[in-house]
Amino acid sequence: MATSTPPPRAAAADENESFTSMSDVEAIGAHCQYSYCNQLDFLPFRCSSCKGKYCLDHRTETAHACPKEGEWAAARRRANLKTTANTAPPPSTRTLSPAPPSSTCALPTCSTKIHTSLNLGVHCPTCQRDYCLPHRMSDSHLCSTLTPLGARPALPSQTDRARIAFAKLRAWGIRARQASTPAPAKPARQSPATASLAELKTTATGDAKVPTTSRVYVSVEAEAEAAGPAADHPLGAFFFAREARVGRVLDEAARGLKVRNVNNRGGGEESRLRVFHVEGGRVLGFGERLVEEAGVRNGHTLVLLRGLGAAEG
Repeated sequence: MATSTPPPRAAAADENESFTSMSDVEAIGAHCQYSYCNQLDFLPFRCSSCKGKYCLDHRTETAHACPKEGEWAAARRRANLKTTANTAPPPSTRTLSPAPPSSTCALPTCSTKIHTSLNLGVHCPTCQRDYCLPHRMSDSHLCSTLTPLGARPALPSQTDRARIAFAKLRAWGIRARQASTPAPAKPARQSPATASLAELKTTATGDAKVPTTSRVYVSVEAEAEAAGPAADHPLGAFFFAREARVGRVLDEAARGLKVRNVNNRGGGEESRLRVFHVEGGRVLGFGERLVEEAGVRNGHTLVLLRGLGAAEG
């Protein structure tokens, strides 16, 4: 039985179909347009300025000596300026915050200029000061020991208030001694504290409803700060009921001496009036009875002082 063979033309057609022509390969990529390269690149780069196609080595404008170097950047810059001009508010409504003036680092031992083009400076949110870069950390400028700028001053402690109160007492004692010392030019005025009990009873004022047998006669004095500039009588003689509370005695004495009294309005201890018993040497509590508990007797002296603090015991 005879074997048939394919015709010669059919075999040649199959051989051509098994190979890819060079034109098909070139259709996938592109040759580099740089005159000294011409390399076939399957993923060529397109230059945005001259619109040419180049390989990886010559993709930049400098590498392929682009004849229109920088044109795409200039076009993009013009487009951005046009967009900004269209969206920007009118010049009359635009407000530009001024740059902070140049100053020196807040650390006393540093003289570096800050808020300049070379050193912008760093603002510390804790102490509210500006520092140079080397001193921007809290440990570098001892931030924990500084009082923040614009902060309210700290209230004095109990120890400080006691020190101030005793300083007021010493100042009052000095003024009392100076007042009792006779001046060479003219005799000194006799203070109520050293006046006789008979004269004290004659000049004393108080509630007329208090029986004579239930009265205690005392001299009351207010220091210069407690009396204030509007007080007319920083010294005075008063009588009170023997069973009266110290708080009521303070109110009546302050009213009689025209001393500003804000004890019933609240507030801190630095603005409250207290009664100091000179003979007893202590601050009296508001709830103490004048004679029985506070120990006040006829002819004693009471002093109104501000900011002494609460009575002991």
